[in-house]
Amino acid sequence: MKKIISLAIIALIAIPTSVAFGSPRNVESIAKPSVVLIHGAWADSSSWDRVVARLQSQGYTVFVPPNPLRGLASDSAYIASFLATINGPIILVGHSYGGAVINLAATGNPNVKALVFIDAFAPDQGETGVSLLSLPPPQGQAPSCVSGDPTQVFNFVPLQSHDVDLYVKPSLFPSCFANDLSPREGAVLASTQSPITLSSLTETSGVPAWKTIPSFYLVGTLDHVIPPFLQLFMAHRVNATIVQVRGAHLVMISHPKAVVELIDQAAKSIQESQNTRLTDDDDTGQPLIT
Repeated sequence: MKKIISLAIIALIAIPTSVAFGSPRNVESIAKPSVVLIHGAWADSSSWDRVVARLQSQGYTVFVPPNPLRGLASDSAYIASFLATINGPIILVGHSYGGAVINLAATGNPNVKALVFIDAFAPDQGETGVSLLSLPPPQGQAPSCVSGDPTQVFNFVPLQSHDVDLYVKPSLFPSCFANDLSPREGAVLASTQSPITLSSLTETSGVPAWKTIPSFYLVGTLDHVIPPFLQLFMAHRVNATIVQVRGAHLVMISHPKAVVELIDQAAKSIQESQNTRLTDDDDTGQPLIT
């Protein structure tokens, strides 16, 4: 009999306290969310390389699918399909035009727990990239470097679909997009840019995901493409957690550490929310199984 009692005591000791007594879990015990990075116009997935390396070193699972740049609705649908293949919580990050894409792609996906906009568009329903860039700047501030005469900004390549591919003129690209990078790096990026269709920038946005998903926004205060005043207007409108960095439009290249820190802040917010939910469940008296 004594042997049976001793075995029972050992068994009870071996049971985790979170199971036996329903004690709240530690935030650190919750798995990190996956991070999905969506690039913008005139870029490709490699624009995130420096961010990816840092996130992976911190233990994040990172996905960087290509953004087709063929149309806002179709691009968003493709990314939405990609997101549907990922299990567990997701932090969805968009740069520039990629912000408009994640804003639609996340709609209806309960796994997307946070949106992170990096020098990005965060349109409301019915808005377009062109309409947002057309907003007049405050006195003393400059408009977007791509909002002037289109023939002076872009090279045009006609498509069989009756649309047009836009390339930023290589002579303009470094000062417009890469004004905090070396001229050599800006020239390389100008030569390797991926085109976007004109219709992508004029297509109206649908119901925005930022109305239901917590948002975070990094403002590049040296950005010439999406001026800081416009970024702040959108960031405040989405009620985002805002970080300002002295960086240009390609801030994920020039300041990857700042981008990762904001993503990490979003991740901690998700983990704290999950921990609170688990604690609330524990208060019901039901055991929590780890």
